[in-house]
Amino acid sequence: MAFGEQPAYLRVADDLRRKILDGTLPPHARLPSQARIRTEYGVSDTVALEARKVLMAEGFVEGRSGSGTYVRERPLPRRIVRSGYRPAGPSTPYRQEQADEGSKGTWESRSVQDAATLDVAERLRIEPGERVMRTHYLFRTEGEPTLLSTSWEPLALTGRTPVLLPEEGPVGGQGVVARMAAIDVTVDHMAEEVGARPGLAAETAALGGVPGHLVIEIRRTYYASGRPVETADVVIPAERYRAVYHLPVR
Repeated sequence: MAFGEQPAYLRVADDLRRKILDGTLPPHARLPSQARIRTEYGVSDTVALEARKVLMAEGFVEGRSGSGTYVRERPLPRRIVRSGYRPAGPSTPYRQEQADEGSKGTWESRSVQDAATLDVAERLRIEPGERVMRTHYLFRTEGEPTLLSTSWEPLALTGRTPVLLPEEGPVGGQGVVARMAAIDVTVDHMAEEVGARPGLAAETAALGGVPGHLVIEIRRTYYASGRPVETADVVIPAERYRAVYHLPVR
């Protein structure tokens, strides 16, 4: 094979993908059979099968038991706007995760005390096994599951204070910035690391997706004078949403 030349199965997958994207093969259309691909493209059964596997892995087609392989209807991605913390005024957990003021969001939450894992301890700069408050959120936009968020706060900071439980107390539900301010801790910085990975079965079930489909993973940490006061994992279905950032220019 000449340098830079694609393997045959990728060339076949590229052409089929092009037909899907330009509407020649519309949503719910049946993908050409393995025998037809072999004949039309002049390739072997193995090449035809591998091309179909590529399109299935990419989420362009899906198999239906006893029926064949069909073009998936791919949703038009919606925007999740992220603009960082707000230093003034109350901020709800929903507004921390979704800064679009035109969106109507709700959330469900569950908080439990837990021991910090090695990863969480490193992010919070505490010792593994130290006690943390772990809170799991499911956010919805106009009723549709939008994202999952799991946050951890060190009990050495929040224990025996009015903000022990993120969703209860005098500033319950107002977000990290307002809650920390209530115990004289000023949040002055927030950092996010963005990546992608296959979604876990429990995550995609909660978000209405398919296990293995890609999710956007955002690791967010709030700081006060350099000290981490909260860290969270945010999970967004990549096929349905795009994370959009509006950041100040300095």
